[in-house]
Amino acid sequence: MSALNRKFFAASTIMSRISSLVCSSCHPVLTRNIQTQGGGYRRSEMKLTSQRYPKLKRGPFATLTDGDVSCLERLLSGRVITDESELEGYNTDWLRTVKGSSKILLRPKTTEEVSAVISYCHDRGLAVVPQGGNTGLVGGSVPVFDEVIVSMQLMNNIISLDKVSGTLVCEAGCILAKLDDYVSEQGLIMPLDLGAKGSCHIGGNLATNAGGVRLLRYGSLHGSVLGIEAVLPSGEVLDCLSTLRKDNTGYDLKQLLIGSEGTLGIITKATILCPQRPSAVSIAFLGCNSFEGVLNIFKEAKQQLGEILSAFEFMDSASMDVAIGNLHLTNPISDTPFYVLIETGGSNKDHDEEKLSTLLEDLMNKGTATDGTLATETSKILAIWSLRERLAEGLLHDGYCYKYDVSLPLSSFYQLVLDMRQRVLGSARRVVGYGHVGDGNLHLNVTSPQYDQKVMDLIEPYIYDWVAGQKGSVSAEHGLGFKKRDFIYHSKSASAVSLMKQIKGLIDPKGIMNPYKLLPSS
Repeated sequence: MSALNRKFFAASTIMSRISSLVCSSCHPVLTRNIQTQGGGYRRSEMKLTSQRYPKLKRGPFATLTDGDVSCLERLLSGRVITDESELEGYNTDWLRTVKGSSKILLRPKTTEEVSAVISYCHDRGLAVVPQGGNTGLVGGSVPVFDEVIVSMQLMNNIISLDKVSGTLVCEAGCILAKLDDYVSEQGLIMPLDLGAKGSCHIGGNLATNAGGVRLLRYGSLHGSVLGIEAVLPSGEVLDCLSTLRKDNTGYDLKQLLIGSEGTLGIITKATILCPQRPSAVSIAFLGCNSFEGVLNIFKEAKQQLGEILSAFEFMDSASMDVAIGNLHLTNPISDTPFYVLIETGGSNKDHDEEKLSTLLEDLMNKGTATDGTLATETSKILAIWSLRERLAEGLLHDGYCYKYDVSLPLSSFYQLVLDMRQRVLGSARRVVGYGHVGDGNLHLNVTSPQYDQKVMDLIEPYIYDWVAGQKGSVSAEHGLGFKKRDFIYHSKSASAVSLMKQIKGLIDPKGIMNPYKLLPSS
């Protein structure tokens, strides 16, 4: 086992990975206007969504007037933004692929203020788009036309934390990383961890049912969220802010809002169950020669690590090329076709280290893993995680990135990357695959020097047809938003979509709440 460096570390290091290493750790408004290498979009070059999709028609909504602005300013004194330059970032998504033309941004501080402005918009027939940290990748949190933007930035208070049960109650505008820091002081951990944790809001996480690297250990937000408060499209406040783990009384309405992408209402508060933070955490970075080897490592990791396995990530060699070539990071092991990052978390340091050490010995002796390293020092831990977490940032240096987030059976997981490489050969700069093997979530990315409709036509709808053929999901964790809404039938039956439309029509009969998102066009 000479190729393997045996190193272990204390729990406080890896669990406090600083968000400055993450691509979207600063607010996207600040990062998205930076010119990327290879011809990324400049501010003046970006088309409005309505121009890029000329067949798209504006809904039958009212148009904002000076009188509306005056009324809304009376409701939110000093917290109404109408300056065009200030609105630029809020109108544009992080990837700079969709851009609206909203003339107003509202910044409420309380649920009552959200209720008041939504009630006003409902009465006037003004369309509304809720917005959190605006780190989404499918155009779900920005206007398509001129919708009123309701930002949750100022609703960022932590209301309570029960140290015994681990129930956290907070407002929707709380930043995920700050919540994790807060609960960590009581030995707890947020059950969600994302690359954009330094700027994404917990309300947006719930609205998109965000996944991330901890889903393998703690499950989805459908199980971690105990209660939700939301403002419905009429302005009515829906109070389901329970702190109980068991409440078997009628329909579980909060589940409708988790993953609804702001189409049924605006989440204003949430109760989240925070597990105990592991006191002993370890990380390993391994190399192997095939994706079959990745799956074999995963199988062995589940068998030998059991309950302490908290994350299992993979990257292909093309991903490592991005990390090294575009971000100038260092590969800590020898070059291999595939890489695996394993994280464990438990309560007994010696016990957990022994289990991980035994696993790595077996993998090396069998030849399943060809090289690997375990980290002990904080700097090395952060460096290894940054190889995986900064890939989205690194891909933007190529110029333009076509990003896809799909769920697939592990038996066909990586074949999509191989088939896509063959399909776009000679037209794209590169095709990379990485993601969460532990929950079947593949992040497939194609890059080109600038946006190229020829490349897009090669990718879509081919990728969605391919995923549907494998009985996968066209969206694993980013949602459908604006970009994927017309591909919902690739993952959901006609009867299911019909019922979704009925629910939308019942709760939001005027259709003002985040229109043009999630549900397909007629």
